[in-house]
Formats: sequence, structure tokens, C-alpha cells
Amino acid sequence: MKANPTPLRVLFIASEADPLVKVGGLGDVAGSLPRALQALLPADLDGRQPDIRLALPFHSAITQKLPEIQLVASFTVPHATGEIAGRAFETKVQGVTVYLIEGAPIPPNAPVYNTQNSREDGEKYVFFSLAALEVVKKLNWKPDILHANDWHTATAVYALALRRASDPFFAETRSIISIHNLPFMGTGAEPVLTAYGIPPAQDERLPHWARLFPLPLALLTADHIVAVSPNYARELLTPAFGCGLQDFLSTRQEALSGIINGLEVSAWDPATDATLTANFNADNLEARAKNKQALLEEMGLSALPDAPLLIMIGRMDNQKGVDLAIEGLRLVTDQPWQAILLGTGDPLVESAARSLEVELPDRVRAVIRFDGKLARRLYASGDMLLMPSRYEPCGLAQMIAMRYGCVPVARQTGGLQDTIRDNREADGTGFLFGDASPTAFTVAVLRALALYPNRNAWREMQLRGMREDFSWQPSARAYGRLYLDLLQRPPLPRPEVGFSES
Repeated sequence: MKANPTPLRVLFIASEADPLVKVGGLGDVAGSLPRALQALLPADLDGRQPDIRLALPFHSAITQKLPEIQLVASFTVPHATGEIAGRAFETKVQGVTVYLIEGAPIPPNAPVYNTQNSREDGEKYVFFSLAALEVVKKLNWKPDILHANDWHTATAVYALALRRASDPFFAETRSIISIHNLPFMGTGAEPVLTAYGIPPAQDERLPHWARLFPLPLALLTADHIVAVSPNYARELLTPAFGCGLQDFLSTRQEALSGIINGLEVSAWDPATDATLTANFNADNLEARAKNKQALLEEMGLSALPDAPLLIMIGRMDNQKGVDLAIEGLRLVTDQPWQAILLGTGDPLVESAARSLEVELPDRVRAVIRFDGKLARRLYASGDMLLMPSRYEPCGLAQMIAMRYGCVPVARQTGGLQDTIRDNREADGTGFLFGDASPTAFTVAVLRALALYPNRNAWREMQLRGMREDFSWQPSARAYGRLYLDLLQRPPLPRPEVGFSES
């Protein structure tokens, strides 16, 4: 293929990105995907070299992890009270250029997400979104693609759509909004948008309540919408998952697709993971048993040869279906099993987990804390990962579990359906169930418990999961093709805006 001298410029903006700052799964994606995109070959991009740049708010948490930085731009963002000044610093993280943006609306000692003050978060992320556009303009670096993520950066997509026709600098820039979690739309940011001169949309397809929320505005004006799994993209068009936007999203169906998130496989490798008692791989699976033995001793549980270890890792709330698992386990106490539940979240769910341990002290441990190292030991020790999520846009835990030889028992939703094949198929890698109910969960657990004593069949299922390719490379190539396709499409016209009578 003949080389194209014009690089493919992508501005990737997010609220968090590992290793600089990470709170949740978005940090994994925004830390890994830009690196995977930067590693694409020109042959993947019609001969063009990738030039991927990441913009982040300069959170205080980042200052403890910084390599060298340099000031590259000073700018202002218009506001009702007068222009707000900001600065951008540049650094390199594993080959990717990163812009760290600071300004008064990004408080120096505030958490990444202020769950107690939606107005403060709105101020921070609306400013950051608008600032990202000012930074690249100040640097005279014209992005071909603006790739935003969730509500925190959605305002950049809408602002681009408003100014693209009148600003030659952005005339050819196309936009993508990735949906990692639709229910979080930026509620509370409405007065902030108004103060920054961002008008509400006046489009009859959008519900009135959504016309000044950051995420719906981006869904209206993005040249393309990407859900973080193909099945989640389909679910968004249904009342159960569309959060009141399903009818609107159906009008944008041709611009909606799903690309599954990947996994940083070098960071999740049981053969090299230093936190494990014993390293292992698909060719040395017998060594895995040492991890289970050591973990049971650590947790004060007796080793029972015929009892599988069930693990659950993550946020303790109803979205993750922890309550379904707790109630479901109570229904199968006549079966041999042990369980360890790790995580924090809703105090009521935490309390329910502790109550299960009190009821079943010889079987259950509830570890109510965030503990990344323990999570790794659980993946390497557990026989089954419980993931009864009510919704799961993509999910990484099931991919990690399979890579570590732990078989997932999961609800058939979102990315779980895209990454797990039920054991009723010849090439099954886990156990899936449909209804979000303790009964349906229990049926799946019983199927898994019935297969577990067949050690040869169980081993084959473990090996199939360990050999799945969950790396970022296939997804990065899919994004690369999408970027190139977008550049062949005309940009969406400027949206109709202004206050309408309701």
C-alpha cells in the first residue's frame, strides 16, 4: 500500500486514563485504547500514520504520577462572567502525547468525580470539554476526529457541531461519542452550559428534558455513536436500557454501532502477575491450584476438594446484581461451594454481603474494601466468577477471569453476551442466564456446579476461555476503519438551537 503523507489525527478526550488517573472502567479504556490506536500500522489506516493525542483534566491525583511536563498553551474560554483562563501542559505516556488541561473550574484538590455536587462536576467538565477545543486550535493541530467519552466530554461534541460551519479550523473534523454508561447524562450541568453560552437543542426527536444535558446533546450531534459492545448498542434501542432516549436513538440507528472494549493483556497475565502465589498459563494449569490453596488459608476457609470457589469482584450495587447473587446463593446451600465477595458501594448491599457471611461462616467471606491485589489473587484462585449484572455495557471482569482460568457465570446482557459463550454450545466459555432474578441466577449456578466435578470438561472450558483474544488490537483496528469511514461522510449540519416553548 502506498504511504499517505497525511497523518490521521485523533483527539481522544476523557475524564480519566490509566496510568495517570483511574477511578473506574473508563480509565482502563482511555488509558489503553489511545495506545492501541497509536500502535496501528499504516496498512490498517489506508497508508496513514496514526497521530493520537489524549486530553485529560489536570486532576490533582495526576501530579503524583507525572513524568516531565511542559507548558504548551494558554487560552481562554468564554463565560457569562468573563473569559476564563486556562493552561495546557504536554507530556508523553507510553508513546501517546497527553494534554493536561487546568483552569479555575478544575479545582486543584477535588476528586475526579464529585458525586455530592453535580454543579461542581458540571462546571469542571463543561469547561474541560470546551477547553480541549481551544487547546488544539491554539496549537494549530487540526484533528480529523474528535473522540469523546461519556457525559464528561460530551459538550465538546455539541460545541464542535455548533461552530464547525463558521470556524474553518474545525470544518473537516468529524466527531464520535462513546457510550460507556448511558444513565449518567450530566444532570446538574444545565445552568453551567447556559453560563458558557451553550444553547439547548431544539430538535423534536429529543425529549424536552434531555435538550440541555451534555450526553443527549452529543448523541444528537455526533457524526457517529459507539457503544462499548455490539449487544449494548442493540439494547440502547429498547425501553429497558434506553433510559428514555430509545425512541430518539432509533432515529440515529444508522450512526450507532458497537465495538467491544479490549483488555490490556500485558497487565493481566497469570504467567507474569507478581501478586500471585504461583504463576501459570494454559500449558501449566496445574500450578493454578496453589493460588486457591493459599487464598483459602488467607481467608480462613477450609480447603474442600469438591467445593468450587465462587468469587465476585466489583462495585456493590444493584446494577451489578450483587443482591441477586446473595439471594441466589441462599437457594443452593445444599450444594458444595465456597464464596468470596470483594468490593464496596451501596451500604445496604455491603450489609447484605456481611449478613451472608454471618449466616454461612464456613462458606462465605465478604471483604468490604477496594483491594486491587486481592482482586488479582481472586481471579487466579476462583473457579467461577459471578457476574449477575442487571446491565453491563461491556465489562472487563469476565475477560480478566477467563484469562486467569476462572469460568464466568453471568447474565446475558451487554458485553457479557458478546464475550461469553454459554456452555450449552460446543465451544462454551461460561454460563449465561436471562432474567435478572435470583431464580434464573440459581439455575445457571446449578448448571456450573453440575459440570464442575467433571474435571476434564471443566479444564477444557477453562482453556477455551484462557485462549480467547481479548486484546485491544482487533478493537483498535475497528476504530481505525470507523475513523476513515467517517472522513468519507459529510458532517452533520449545524443543529437547531434555542429555547422553545413547551
